[in-house]
Amino acid sequence: MGLFTATVSAIRRSLTRTREALGTPLGDLLGGRSLSDAVVDEIETLLLSADLGPTATTLIIQELREARRAGRIDSGSDALEFLTDELKTRLACPDRGLLFADSGLSIMLIAGINGSGKTTSVAKIAKSLHTSGRSVLLAAADTFRAGAVAQLEIWARRLDLDIIKGARGADPAAVAFDAADAALSRGVDVLLIDTAGRLHTQANLMRQLTKIRNVLAKKIPGAPHEVLLVLDATAGQNAIIQAQLFKQAIDVTGIFLAKLDGTAKGGIVIAIHDALDIPVKLVGLGETADDVEIFDPDTFVEAMLGVEKS
Repeated sequence: MGLFTATVSAIRRSLTRTREALGTPLGDLLGGRSLSDAVVDEIETLLLSADLGPTATTLIIQELREARRAGRIDSGSDALEFLTDELKTRLACPDRGLLFADSGLSIMLIAGINGSGKTTSVAKIAKSLHTSGRSVLLAAADTFRAGAVAQLEIWARRLDLDIIKGARGADPAAVAFDAADAALSRGVDVLLIDTAGRLHTQANLMRQLTKIRNVLAKKIPGAPHEVLLVLDATAGQNAIIQAQLFKQAIDVTGIFLAKLDGTAKGGIVIAIHDALDIPVKLVGLGETADDVEIFDPDTFVEAMLGVEKS
């Protein structure tokens, strides 16, 4: 449908820091060498340093050691091929596409903490949807910070999109309700709701997020159709803690991993997948509205490890 047009080369560029921290050292370690216990230990250290997380790293290293003992792997090149295939398999998911209503208005609820890149991520999604031919309405449901509304208004002007907003301090759920009402009356295809950049440790604000979701469900059965949680890739393991609590509050259906180009620890994608069982659907590759792509495990793993394999 024409959504998200970043190229393989763009994804490789965005993962330069991670590749320099993981892929390049792995290539140097494994190139032309036989596989020993000491080399496997070094592989384990590199995986942990890239933020794959202890769970995934432990399991991968256990399987690597078993394959070596069984004689299935005896060289560094074999080990790199094993790691590439293993990471792709771990990230396999039948469908990472965005969820839409079967007909009529589709509502996407976007959540995340302050500083995660949430509002910019909303703009990226909006631009791609709009470019693909869908009509889009934005809703500024972060009524606690004037700056948040202003930022979304700037993006709305840049993208030539309408926006619904409430008064400072208004009930965010009421803004979401009014936005859904407006979207229905205007025959809009997609309503994107930007919520307050709430801290996952603030229980009252998390309850407000749950309220927004419930209000939308009452207004339109099945809504919100997609609940995307924006996580900052540079936050590392802290992003997992955030996601676990957001998942409890609003039943997150997908992850938008922002700022992937700004971290050397892109392995957090694997850790998120293992800990949450929520698919990473989109990745942010830069600062412009075009710097976004549907997450593709094969492309991601090859770019992260610096290999090219069909």
